[in-house]
Amino acid sequence: MNQPPHSTTTEKNRSPGLFGRLREKLAATQRGFTRGLADLLLGERALDDNLLDELETLLLSADVGVETTQFLLQGIADQVSRKQLKDTRAVYAALRQSILSVMQACSRPLAITSAKPFVVMVVGVNGVGKTTTIAKLAHHLKKNGHRVTLAAADTFRAAAIEQLKTWAGRLDIPVIAQHTGADAAAVVHDALNAAVARDSDVLIVDTAGRQHTQADLMDELKKIKRVIVKAVPSAPHEVLLVLDAGTGQNALSQQAHFGAAVGVTGLALTKLDGTAKGGILIAIARKTGLPIRYIGVGEGMDDLREFDAGEYVDAILPESGPDTRSKIQDTR
Repeated sequence: MNQPPHSTTTEKNRSPGLFGRLREKLAATQRGFTRGLADLLLGERALDDNLLDELETLLLSADVGVETTQFLLQGIADQVSRKQLKDTRAVYAALRQSILSVMQACSRPLAITSAKPFVVMVVGVNGVGKTTTIAKLAHHLKKNGHRVTLAAADTFRAAAIEQLKTWAGRLDIPVIAQHTGADAAAVVHDALNAAVARDSDVLIVDTAGRQHTQADLMDELKKIKRVIVKAVPSAPHEVLLVLDAGTGQNALSQQAHFGAAVGVTGLALTKLDGTAKGGILIAIARKTGLPIRYIGVGEGMDDLREFDAGEYVDAILPESGPDTRSKIQDTR
């Protein structure tokens, strides 16, 4: 049965122990980032330039990026100069709060509105896990009561079409596809008609993975978007860019290029469970301000999580207190 427009948080709210599972999935990120902060800031250190220099090195090594690191450290330095921070534990708490503030600005779940079909155009470079993310998103939306149709508009690779068909079969979700090499925009046109005929709530459009610097391939994305707009003037309702967290600062370049071409409206970060440089999420939030809709923390169908700033920061930076170090050591 259809549900009224809402953010897709129903499953998350029902899930027991989400914090514990998320912390476990982010173990690599936490070991690489949190342990270093704990060693630096939960001991007895003077609040001096040496401490700030070491903190800068740690943030940069975690892929937080130069500009975001400078922003965070400036806030710490200002508070230290005003005597608002008395010791390293206070610095830890202040840094944690600053990161939380940055992340909260981008913690905006995808809201499926009453538009039918609600069109989600998914873009990204090769190898980021785009098609698998689409399958997980379709699974998530179906579990929340939405009727979903998929469009296999990655016609460049036969394997991509077959992969999406395989996922659709497992999930019992219809997929509209043509042969390899077919006009991708024509596939999307057919899929839009099929979604209307099937009374689908959501149409998710897969597109060919492409390097963001290839102008001709980006032009194809623009053509697909024009076809969608012509059929449904208010669509696409979401242009979701899938980024691999392991690519580091290159993710920011990808966002800039895809944003210029098709107007990215939301982000999905994959492979967060496999990188020790989880700071890229902080850099992306600070630099783009775009909603981080989902994070991928594993291979399972339920491992695409709606992004929640509080849960994420709790997972990588346990709240300061007497048991903080023990919480961190539990993940080693």
